[in-house]
Amino acid sequence: MRQARLVLALVVAALVLLVAPPAVHAAPADPEGGTKTLRAALESAAKGHVEAKQKLASSKKRQTQLKDVLKRSVAKEALLKGRVGEIANRSYRQGRLSTMTLLLNSASPGSFMERVVRLDQMAQVDASALDEYHDAVTTAEKATTAIDLEVKEQKKQVTVMAKKKQQAEAALAAVGGGAVSGGFVNVNSPAAKPAPRNSDGSWPKEGCTVNDPTTSGCITPRLLNAYQQAQSAGFKRYTSCFSERASGEHPKGRACDHSAAAGGFENKAATGGDKSYGDSLAAYFVKNADELGVMYVIWYRQIWMPSTGWRSYSASGGPAAVHTNHVHLSIL
Repeated sequence: MRQARLVLALVVAALVLLVAPPAVHAAPADPEGGTKTLRAALESAAKGHVEAKQKLASSKKRQTQLKDVLKRSVAKEALLKGRVGEIANRSYRQGRLSTMTLLLNSASPGSFMERVVRLDQMAQVDASALDEYHDAVTTAEKATTAIDLEVKEQKKQVTVMAKKKQQAEAALAAVGGGAVSGGFVNVNSPAAKPAPRNSDGSWPKEGCTVNDPTTSGCITPRLLNAYQQAQSAGFKRYTSCFSERASGEHPKGRACDHSAAAGGFENKAATGGDKSYGDSLAAYFVKNADELGVMYVIWYRQIWMPSTGWRSYSASGGPAAVHTNHVHLSIL
């Protein structure tokens, strides 16, 4: 009996193993501190600000073009105004009866035909002048209306930029950061080769489609350009871009971590030459933010965003979480 129970227990255990669901492996936590909510808010704020800034610049460009059109149209209108006045006065003085009288009073058939040709030519010239004048007036009116619309568009985008700045500040303040900080700036930072943009100046949408030279994963073409430009500028210390994480840009192929130490990530805050290296690299990315499509840079407890400039970044934890051993770069 005891042996039968043992056999039955073994059978039940085997059945449980067969029908048990496979183990679920949670995505690894992000070792860089912060929260998923914070990163989502910062991404929304940065993207919204950059998009509004691009639309504002495009609107100003269109406004400049429209002002040039308006200026030329008004000048042409003024030039033709005298000609149109002459046509109007002559038409008033002569009228159709006077014109027919001129033809009927011709001394000969040849004279009659000559006057017919001249009158026809005059009519064509008058019609052309009137058409040109009308086009100039219409163009000027349309340009004026379009300029008014561009002014409204610019006010709208300025409002959007202000809101996105407030959004970023609120997100940072919620985790104890956001205060204006000294940041890392170097006017002598080298220039970077710009990443490709759309014809209207906006950033094209990109996926994780190219091989990551730092890992076995993938990154976006824009991040690859930023990495290559930093390498060309002399920032060649250990870098890691793609990684599987619970949130953030690394698993999307839109972020890189650049080690401050020459030998790789160290579990201590950078000092001396390593700190200077990180300072210079952070300043390089900020100076070339427009060219590279930078969303934000984090280094030594500070974060730079297009809408806010350098602000304090109060993550908690070790050197990786507070970004004192590496420069974090996120690309749009």
